[in-house]
Amino acid sequence: MNLDEPVWDATTFTKNRERLLDASVAREFLSQTVKQVYEKGWASDEHFAVDGTLIEAWASLKSFQPKDQSKTTPPDDPGNPMANFHGEKRSNQTHESTTDADARLARKGNGKEAKLSFQGNLLVENRNGLIIDAELFEANGTAERDAALVMLEQIPGSKRITVAGDKGYDTKEFVAECRNLNATPRVAQNHNRPGGSAIDARTARHAGYRISQLKRKRIEESFGSLKTIALMRKVRHRGIFKVGWVFTFAAAAYNLVRNNIPGRN
Repeated sequence: MNLDEPVWDATTFTKNRERLLDASVAREFLSQTVKQVYEKGWASDEHFAVDGTLIEAWASLKSFQPKDQSKTTPPDDPGNPMANFHGEKRSNQTHESTTDADARLARKGNGKEAKLSFQGNLLVENRNGLIIDAELFEANGTAERDAALVMLEQIPGSKRITVAGDKGYDTKEFVAECRNLNATPRVAQNHNRPGGSAIDARTARHAGYRISQLKRKRIEESFGSLKTIALMRKVRHRGIFKVGWVFTFAAAAYNLVRNNIPGRN
């Protein structure tokens, strides 16, 4: 644009964003970067790893209110009310955020602070740690395993593959579904789980299992870049569709940056 040209209406950005969402442009963008790395022979089409991470929502804990508002007292200040949650039991079954209804209260582990979050999930190949697929789910406790199966189903071809993961994927249901998808599960064994690990010695004794467990840690590099460089630690969008759109775009951008590293094999 020239300096003397009139500026377009600001709503143009909003309209175009909706068109991009409807056209699944982010997913197509990611698929094109994946196609590029396979054409250059940089990615494995046989060995993969999956993992998930919590992405903090653009909503405060004050907005996590009871779904039945008839039981609440009127706020002292509607714009910025005082909040005291001590002694109050809050869960995703009884409460939801008035700012982002798709966000769920979740925490990374025992003793960690609970935050309104989404579950970001990645499927990476094990040769160079490039992102093959990305899915954003509600942080509902089973999102990591559910998203992993969705991404494995979308891998083209019919040859057997391997998939590595951490202890969170060591359940009988996930292991069985992987085998139904012609994928050999090489997830970390969780012997503290009731009933023991779903991975027995027939899988764990092979050298390939140990290699997959080493390679799967590369996925942390992807999450680290997405959270620091792509600003995905706490998103600035609301709603699972918009957050998923940005998360997928960030994954595609990560692949482009990795593809242009000098000296890559």
